Formats: sequence, C-alpha cells, structure tokens
Amino acid sequence: MLTVLEPERLYPDTAEEQRILGPGVRLLHGGGEESLAGVPDAVAAEVEGLFVFRNWLPAEQIARFPRLRAVVRMGVGYDRLDRAELGRRGVLVCNVPDYGTTEVADHAVTLALALRRGITLHHDLQRAAPPAPFVYVRHPALQRLGRQTVGILGLGRIGTAAALRFKAFGCRVVFHDPYVDNGWDRALGIERVRTQEELLEQADILSLHAPLTRHTRGFVGAAQLARLPAGAVVVNTARGPMIDIEALYDALKSGHVGAAGLDVIPDEPPADPPPRLLAAYRAREPWLDGRLIITPHSAFYTPDAYDDIRTKSAETMRDVLLDGHSANVITPEMD
Repeated sequence: MLTVLEPERLYPDTAEEQRILGPGVRLLHGGGEESLAGVPDAVAAEVEGLFVFRNWLPAEQIARFPRLRAVVRMGVGYDRLDRAELGRRGVLVCNVPDYGTTEVADHAVTLALALRRGITLHHDLQRAAPPAPFVYVRHPALQRLGRQTVGILGLGRIGTAAALRFKAFGCRVVFHDPYVDNGWDRALGIERVRTQEELLEQADILSLHAPLTRHTRGFVGAAQLARLPAGAVVVNTARGPMIDIEALYDALKSGHVGAAGLDVIPDEPPADPPPRLLAAYRAREPWLDGRLIITPHSAFYTPDAYDDIRTKSAETMRDVLLDGHSANVITPEMD
C-alpha cells in the first residue's frame, strides 16, 4: 500500500482525495504543519507521495523522505521546491497548472482597469478626511483603454487568458515568450515581439505571467522599468521576486511608472521592516493615491478554484504515482 501525505490540512477531511486515489493508498492527513520540519521522522520515512501548498521543500527536508517518489505542488508555481535535489533523487515533481487560470487572468485585468479607469483614485479621494469635491480628477493614470498597448511577459495558460481579456477591451496586445511555438500569436490575434526590451518599450500596461525560475528572478528591475513608456501601469500576479520592489518604488515616486497593481511581493507574508513601497501604501501616503493596489496573493482564490486545487492535485498524484502517467510533470529543463 502506497503512503501519501497532505501535511498542511488545507481541507477539513481527506474524503475527496481518498476517493480519487482509491483504496490502495494510505492517505495521511497532517496536523496543519507550517513547515515540513513538523512532520515526524517516522511518518516522513514512509511517505512516497507528498502534497505541498505553502510549505517549502528544501534539500534538508527532502532528505527526511527517503521513499519519496512524487511531489505535487498544489498550485501553478513550483519555486518552493528544490527541484534540482528532487531531480537528483529521481522524484517526480508536478504542479496543478489549470486550477485558477481564469481567476488570475481576471485579477490581472481588473487591477489594470481599476488603475487606468481611476476607480481606486476616486475611491481614495472620496473617503479622505475631508472628502475631495464630488467631481472627476484629471490624473495621468487615467487613459482610454482602446489606446493602450498591453505587454504580456509569459504566454502560458494564464498569460493567454489575460491577453484575450485585454484584447476584448480593445487593447493592442503584444507578448514575449521564447518558449511559445511560432504561430500562436496568429491563432490568438495578438502580436509577438522577439525580445523583452522590445516589449517593454511599447507596454503602456505591463502584465507578468511567467513562472519564477533562476532566469526570471529579478526580471524587471530599474533598467527595465526605465524602458517603459512614461506613465505605464505595472501588474504582477505571478511571483513577487520577478520585480525589484525597491526599483518599483523609485519608478513610482519619480512618476515614470504611473501606477502598479501587485498581488505578490518578494517576501510573503512581509517581514518587518516591510519594503518602502508597502510601508508607504499602508501609511496612505498621498502621492500613492489611486496609483497602487496590493492584494495578499489572492488572485487565484474563489471557492471554485479552491475546490479545484483539491481535486486536481489528487488526480495528478493518482496519475503519476499510481498509473505511471506524466500528467503535469515539470521537467528539469524548464528551470
């Protein structure tokens, strides 16, 4: 009998997972461990399949699971896993790439629209003490969507869904992704650019949709932000470390970047002292009125998506660990 562990206790029971995995699997429900270090050695020694949501899986923890054969990251990103060490041990690494596709794409577009249409600007001003006059405000962040060029960095499932949504609002959409086959741009009716620099120079709205790897960490820093058109909007619903948040603070403070919508930041949850941008946001510094939205890595969430995580993670574990398929397996070459 195979042993599979879900240590974080995301759901109140394991009935759905057990139904999918079948009677040939012993499914252990953890105590809500905030770290895999909390898993007893005796339990770790038996585990062949491991579910990971928020926990980190570094090399020293991998060593505690000598029988481990498959890890399912209960989400799209897999930067919490030491994939090099797992690869050396022959452990298959999987993700769940399709559980929150529409939610994250919707969130990215909503952030951009809320900033470009001045919704957060007027919201902030109307709840000020005293409130601003009951009239519209001229502000460089407010621009007609039909005149915007949206730059998509990373045209995977979520990037594609976001591109189609922006296109539906009348935006011109360009993308950069060296891993996407030729012709995909024609199928979607959007434009491809060869380099990141070419994309940045024309992106009135920049939306990030790439995984966090050694290649994309620090993807957008001071030099990249300087290439954006003046007044550009930056949206990140991917991973926080892809953007240098200190450089983003400087670009917003100078006015070169008009506004930003962040669902992710480099350290989550933020430690003290927080980044300058988060500190200014929480202090409601007036220069950020209507120019910054931060949400707590919640772009993926709806009750439907949360249920999908459960079902699709169990299905992936079944397919890989029991049936020998390669469903959602992340190959080392992708990093």
